[in-house]
Amino acid sequence: MKYTIDKQEKYSLLKLHEEKLDSSIAPSLKSELITIHAEGIHNIILDLCEVKYTDSSGLSALLVGNRVVQEDGGIFVLACLSDHTTKLIKISQLDSVLNILPTVEEAIDAVLMHEIEKGLEDEE
Repeated sequence: MKYTIDKQEKYSLLKLHEEKLDSSIAPSLKSELITIHAEGIHNIILDLCEVKYTDSSGLSALLVGNRVVQEDGGIFVLACLSDHTTKLIKISQLDSVLNILPTVEEAIDAVLMHEIEKGLEDEE
């Protein structure tokens, strides 16, 4: 699996450099997302700008990432989805489960907003 990772203070941005998120990539993506989370990263942005095709095993990897991050009070955001991936997520009715934003910049804003809200909840 080809990818780059940009670790910031409040989040990690994982950019997938693959055209297909399918059964050949999904297991590696799952383990990478679990590893990033195990390293103490609570918020993950997954940049899928280069991904043109996703299958059910790819969706499974996205759900694993979403679950491990949310269990810890973090936020998992998908950015730059292709039309194909967006349709698959909607058909699977996962658009209400996953955080999806059109750009990485908006995803970063969502993470920072989540952190502010969490900070306010902690103060109460």
